[in-house]
Amino acid sequence: MKFKNLQDKLRQTLLVRIDEGELTGMRLAEQTGFQQAHISNFLNRKRGLSLEGMDRVLQTQRLSVLDLLDPGEINKRASIAPPAESSFQNVMVVDPEVAAAEPLIISMAVKDILKFKSAFLRRLKPALEGDREHWERFVVIRADAREGMSMYPRLLPGATLLLDRHYNALTPYRRNEPNMYAMRKDGSCVVRHVQVEGRNLILRPHNQAYPVEIMPMEAGESRADYIVGRVCHVGMET
Repeated sequence: MKFKNLQDKLRQTLLVRIDEGELTGMRLAEQTGFQQAHISNFLNRKRGLSLEGMDRVLQTQRLSVLDLLDPGEINKRASIAPPAESSFQNVMVVDPEVAAAEPLIISMAVKDILKFKSAFLRRLKPALEGDREHWERFVVIRADAREGMSMYPRLLPGATLLLDRHYNALTPYRRNEPNMYAMRKDGSCVVRHVQVEGRNLILRPHNQAYPVEIMPMEAGESRADYIVGRVCHVGMET
């Protein structure tokens, strides 16, 4: 919701209270310390309020910003990993673009929900670099035709990939076995083995029929900024 919409909703709420005799413009001006003309202009849509002004009105009227939001909009945007049985955890399936960019997953972005054993997820070791703790840790994406075949036979088109977004270091998870990573690229993500040479990320497919890609890191960004997460589980239909 835009700031203007919040102001419109606040104005409507105040006008309802005035119509019901609970409030007057003069009383609101006294409570907030504003000139009566200032309040009158706001109520008559001739001017808006600053953020500080909004706070003062909300405080005196014992309102919260949540009172100004559309409940339907809140429900659409709320993170909705519904509770699962104690032995399982729900993990949300999202588009690669969402997995690459969104720290918290909102309900509008959820394509499906898969269940994973809680004990399995707890055993997975994180390897965090940078400010990533507030990111929702596990998400699932589906490999498209190109991503699936570029990592064949480790992946197939349509495979579900469980990503650990708290694993954005290049530390091998298992000795002598290269990690598969979802990497941020062109607003989405690709799945590759990864190496670093200077300021370049080397994205290596498992299938040698596909080309190696060299991706320069932008100034001020580290390799951890490009790693969406480690692929820690692959589900393939047979």
